[in-house]
Amino acid sequence: MTDETATETPWYRRTLRWGQTNFTEMDPGLIDMDMWKEYWRETRVQGLIVNAGGIVAYYPSSFDLQYRAQGLGDRDFFGEFTAAARKEGLTVLARMDVNRATKDFYDRHPDWFVVNAQGEPHTSNGRYFSCVNSAYYKEYIPQVLREIIRLYQPDGFADNSWTGVNRQIICFCDNCKQKFKKEYGHDLPLSQDWDDPVYRSWVKWSYSCRTENWDLFNKAAQEAGGPHCLWLGMVHGSPINSHSFCDLKVIGERSRIVMCDHQSRDALNGFEMNGLSGNLLHTLAGWDNVVTESMASYLRGPHMFRKASNPPKETRMWMIEGISGGISPWYHHIGAVHEDKRQFDNAPPVMQWHEANEEYLYNRLPAANIGLVWSQDNTDFYGREDVKEKIALPWSGFVKSLTRARIPYVPVNADHIARDAQGLDVLILPDLAAMTDEQCQAVREFVEAGGSLVFTGATATLDQWGETRSEFPLESITGMKHLHQIEGNSANKPFNLEVYDGHNYLRLPDDRHPVIQSFENTAILPFGGKVHIVQTGAQMESVAAYIPGFPIYPPEFSWMRESGSNIPAMLAGEHAAGGRLFYFAGDVDRCYGRLQIPDLGDLLSNAVKWAAAGTIPLKVEGPGYLDCKLYRQNERLILHLVNLSGTNQTLGYLEENLPVGPISVSIKVDDIVPGRASLKVRNINVKPEIKDSWVAFQIDSITDHELIILD
Repeated sequence: MTDETATETPWYRRTLRWGQTNFTEMDPGLIDMDMWKEYWRETRVQGLIVNAGGIVAYYPSSFDLQYRAQGLGDRDFFGEFTAAARKEGLTVLARMDVNRATKDFYDRHPDWFVVNAQGEPHTSNGRYFSCVNSAYYKEYIPQVLREIIRLYQPDGFADNSWTGVNRQIICFCDNCKQKFKKEYGHDLPLSQDWDDPVYRSWVKWSYSCRTENWDLFNKAAQEAGGPHCLWLGMVHGSPINSHSFCDLKVIGERSRIVMCDHQSRDALNGFEMNGLSGNLLHTLAGWDNVVTESMASYLRGPHMFRKASNPPKETRMWMIEGISGGISPWYHHIGAVHEDKRQFDNAPPVMQWHEANEEYLYNRLPAANIGLVWSQDNTDFYGREDVKEKIALPWSGFVKSLTRARIPYVPVNADHIARDAQGLDVLILPDLAAMTDEQCQAVREFVEAGGSLVFTGATATLDQWGETRSEFPLESITGMKHLHQIEGNSANKPFNLEVYDGHNYLRLPDDRHPVIQSFENTAILPFGGKVHIVQTGAQMESVAAYIPGFPIYPPEFSWMRESGSNIPAMLAGEHAAGGRLFYFAGDVDRCYGRLQIPDLGDLLSNAVKWAAAGTIPLKVEGPGYLDCKLYRQNERLILHLVNLSGTNQTLGYLEENLPVGPISVSIKVDDIVPGRASLKVRNINVKPEIKDSWVAFQIDSITDHELIILD
């Protein structure tokens, strides 16, 4: 990029690699500035997130209640760090954390802080949580932003705790009482009650209050710092996040750059979740906008150690997966001084590779034709108090099944179905129970235009508030009626030999549908879930039936009381417009998300393949667990293969990569005739073969990932 181009291009479009040293209070007197300057160069960062103010001030603020770092003394640490970064030509964002303050602050302004119904403040570790509807957010923080801009002219701001207290806490301060009464005409709900329309309105209102602050902070920043001075609240990359009041869709649509705080995998979601997060955030903010993510260099996992190094391959794989999904890497260290210096070896190789290949990692669009649908309303108003069971497990089941089957797909927000339908052949609705009338209409129009549909469980049986619909809104395209009855068990409890209601199965008929033809030498499959009872017409036929549970123990009692039933567990059919329909009445997606039984994962991916009817543009054959991301960049095809072999069975830590190969790849090419396939990890070229609109080539071995450029 030339200097002239860099000057014309705003920082949020040209800053592709980021770094953050999240200062501790004692860092100002201990930091080795020369070491950090060298680290910036080694990691090829173009932008830094630097602690400025809010919960702790790292500069001499004129606001006496803004708590100063213990080790600050008379120094202007933020100013010094910012000046050093500017000399290196780096973008600087001032990091804020505005969700809590000291007792002195509370004592002077008690009406600015979260209180319970008895008027008692909400505290943690000696700090008092600020209310998002108080003058703390509305007046004080904008004043702090203006001060920092006046003194230091940062490019913008980042804040990872901008949403305030989570949805488990109802604030009863006068600000919230008056605002809710004025806007909704009700008193605040006294407790969590999903059957109470007022409580559900409070949930919606709570999202809008945070969005209101997002707009307020951006207005203040841009008025003081110019049109490109952005205030950016960090977001979580998961669509099934129910902890904070951050509406990913609404915030994504407002963002000129997305700052994501999603630092590592967890017990339910593997590395593949990070590639998915990149795709999802881009579908909201746009593929021409940068999405960057804080990636932990410190030890994460079941327990957290802020000062110890994460295993290098664990950090590397999380970064690689994010990059495969379009995420810009962002190293993250807690504290400027470390005795465990191994963590400084984690990020540089990945970020150096990213710099060398950045022309292939941006300005591209997914070439997938499968859409996996999600919505925040479904998470809130169907998931309610049990988001993991109702939302996360079905979602995770499909994510892992599609990844395992090497099927490229894109996440689609339910409000964007009509917008994104043109590029899709199949929509997947994973127990998307709570849907608006408009979303249901978009699904109907997609199918009536020839699209195929895979849907599960209670999909579309509830309205957007989680209330049961009297009529099934997809009946016109499926011929189905829901009877609102369930057989079986969700198995949402510890395994117990004496309890067998989850010990149930699926019965495979002799005359087998293509989805179950691969299951040879068995007439049953393990299930472990529940089945929605439906009535069907001629349009859908049963593919497999439900076998009720029977005793597990003692072994002598473990025989099927019923060898089958007339309850369909899976149904398939075709629409008059040409699309295919597949319904999992049994919650196979949830059971696979929970149990990881390979048979259940095969059922999900087989159904998607059948629904796609040969239109999936990628075939990858060979050993290993590979995450496959296919993109188009003008007249170029880009395939990112991430080798997750050995990482999908347990959380743990990635200690060693398991190379796999040979891998045979075939990609559908309609109007592109590539002359070469360049492998950008091994730095070699292979000769592709073109036959019947498919390009084919072979990769001898993949260690952790490979980026293939076809041009």
